[in-house]
Amino acid sequence: MKIQTILSPQLFPLFADEVVGKQVVIIDILRATTSMVVMLDNGAIAVKPVEGVEEAMKLKRDNPSLLIAGERNGFKLEGFDFGNSPQEFTPERVAGKSLVITTTNGTQALSLSLAASHIWVGGFLNIDALVEAISANGEDVFLFCAGWKGHVNLEDTLFAGAVAKSLLLKGFAIADDATRAAMVLWEQAQGDLHGFLSEASHVQRFQSMHAESDLDACLRMNTSDRAVIYEKGVLVAIPR
Repeated sequence: MKIQTILSPQLFPLFADEVVGKQVVIIDILRATTSMVVMLDNGAIAVKPVEGVEEAMKLKRDNPSLLIAGERNGFKLEGFDFGNSPQEFTPERVAGKSLVITTTNGTQALSLSLAASHIWVGGFLNIDALVEAISANGEDVFLFCAGWKGHVNLEDTLFAGAVAKSLLLKGFAIADDATRAAMVLWEQAQGDLHGFLSEASHVQRFQSMHAESDLDACLRMNTSDRAVIYEKGVLVAIPR
């Protein structure tokens, strides 16, 4: 079982044939994949990621009871019920509801990965459950960092390194230098994630948006005991 890391969607064409029939983990720590896990943990009955804004709005027009969440360039989309902050998706607002989400990076990466056998989404908040699910599946895995508008970003790369390190302990093997580099970053950062990320471009973007508290929410470890997988167009939570 091998681990490879795709550091940016711009690199995905190099891997498009290789991911067919394999596992892919979509990583968008700040904030899409973190928010997706939070939605399901807090009682949403269905979460449907979509690539485009118009698609989300059409689904809402066809079914007004749907809640739609989305952002572009980090900001909530006009006319949407939510933006993309994990702190928005409280049990009071999402329990028993169906949601649709579209984001600048995370849902775009997911749409590229549809030929995979299994598509997982996750973050630090469910990393142990995610690793267990990947390992139990037993196939090669691609750690796909959503990045920012095609560029590599630090937080997604760190998370890929954290997942890779845990998978090594379960018998997986590193297959590329991108994974090795991600693991080196994780080894340096794990003692102080906040400090290590303080100069990261996305963290600076949070500061300009006055959304610093989202960073704390996105870096909490193992607050969820469920892995999240994409099946038949929606996200499904799998308890450990």
